[in-house]
Amino acid sequence: MSASGGTKAIVAALGANLAIAAAKFVAFAFSGSSSMLAEGVHSLADSGNQALLLVGGKKARREATPEHPFGYGRERYIYAFLVSIVLFSVGGMFALYEGYEKIKHPHEIDDWYWPIGVLVFAIIAETFSFRTAIQESNALRGKQTWTQFVRRAKAPELPVVLLEDLGALVGLILALVGVALAIATGDGIWDGIGTLCIGVLLILIALVLAAETKSLLLGESAGPETDNTIREAVVDGDAVTRLIHMRTQHLGPDEILVGAKIAVRPEFTAQQVAEAINAAEDRIRTAVPSARVIYLEPDIYDETAAASGPDPAKTPGGPGPEAAH
Repeated sequence: MSASGGTKAIVAALGANLAIAAAKFVAFAFSGSSSMLAEGVHSLADSGNQALLLVGGKKARREATPEHPFGYGRERYIYAFLVSIVLFSVGGMFALYEGYEKIKHPHEIDDWYWPIGVLVFAIIAETFSFRTAIQESNALRGKQTWTQFVRRAKAPELPVVLLEDLGALVGLILALVGVALAIATGDGIWDGIGTLCIGVLLILIALVLAAETKSLLLGESAGPETDNTIREAVVDGDAVTRLIHMRTQHLGPDEILVGAKIAVRPEFTAQQVAEAINAAEDRIRTAVPSARVIYLEPDIYDETAAASGPDPAKTPGGPGPEAAH
């Protein structure tokens, strides 16, 4: 993901959520609608989430230090995980509590035009934010489905904003339905039910975000397509005759660690081996610019050992049968 694309989507969402949060709190003050209060807290939490993503992006750009020799790229994953916690606790749990209280102690909505007007305004603003996130994501999504994009994206910002905006739009519709039913029937319990639905929705989205960002924090591989590109770049058929095995891992959205054992010709001198490794590293970086940390170990391929050893194709994370050693 380009930093500019993610930042544009975050800023658009932040501006929309701040304006919407203010409008919702005003509507709650005049109408007493619990849906408006829950949605106001939701928008405020979303605004804080976007601020967290911006902070994470800034911290991730720090230079590597002796204490953190691989840099701070994973800061973006940490802050994205914090977003899921905020969304779960501040957004979802608060909405569940407020909905329960509203159902337990229902009252009619006063000045109904306030919540209706604010909800219509909020839907328009959130649609603009969601549209921006979709446009930025489409530039990177390629042929992937939206589910695949959210699950496979190595940069967390766009998936987070997409899910937040989707949750906000659905939540606004739920709030609108709840408020409309409460106004039509004169029974405030519908407002509480709408609030409960908003809480359940936010918790589900928070759990999805937590699961995806946890996987990134644990360390994901570069992915099949990128791994294949690296494999093709390593072997030149002359100095490097075979890729014995390889592992990749994202140190951050835009930085990949590559560790591989490569087969070189047995007659090579130490200098020739060093030159072969340097040339292979150059080929990898040319093919995959985000492969910034590369460790290549030279070895002599032994067909007998390969035949008696385990099949890497059946080994988790194995590079395939062509790399047996």
